[in-house]
Amino acid sequence: MRLSKVAYRYRRRHPLVIEEADASLSPGDVIELTGANGAGKSTLLRLLAGLARPTSGTITDRPAVVGFAPDRFPTDQPFTVADYLRHMSLVRGGARWEPWAERLGMGHLLGTALADLSKGSAHKVGLAQALMAEPGLLILDEPFAGLDADTRAALPGIATEVAGRGGIVVASDHQGGLRELPGLRQWAIVDGRLKEGAASPSPPARATVAVTLPADELPGFLARMREEGYEARRLEESS
Repeated sequence: MRLSKVAYRYRRRHPLVIEEADASLSPGDVIELTGANGAGKSTLLRLLAGLARPTSGTITDRPAVVGFAPDRFPTDQPFTVADYLRHMSLVRGGARWEPWAERLGMGHLLGTALADLSKGSAHKVGLAQALMAEPGLLILDEPFAGLDADTRAALPGIATEVAGRGGIVVASDHQGGLRELPGLRQWAIVDGRLKEGAASPSPPARATVAVTLPADELPGFLARMREEGYEARRLEESS
């Protein structure tokens, strides 16, 4: 797959978001894409996936099967999780979604309406639909955000499997979740320019907050926070 002088702007006369990006991607590549908020990471991922067309330049030799997991899965659809995955299976020519539902720990979600999902649970649905058809190009936009610890731990292995069968994985990731993978390529978008091998940014700053709520609501609150990927624990009980 090849990017040749790819540039993109949202509208005529708007400034370029991506400027003359040149890169080659080979079977087995796993790429971590970093950059500041608003730098154009999601835009570049959509261009790679074929969901947007370059303003100028070309993207050639894109694999026939592309899996795209967005940062925010669109839950405003009239499906349960199982119905949605069945629908996507038909779109994907009968691809099997059940193994991914099991692997991503989604069994308890299958009867849930998409609109009722937390961000982390919705993200699992996005991952399952992206992976079910064995994509030759897997695009992940902030794949670790909001996921529970077990799913976060499984993602590097999943990326390795896709690459091991000759697929290409490109992940926009500010959490460094793939950074321990051998042979990982690093891209960064800086001032609209795509740079190879640029230093990864420091992890985001962490903050601790205190929340006071009725004692009977605490178990549910902690469960929701942990499902979203936050560290949450009980500190004390007040009268």
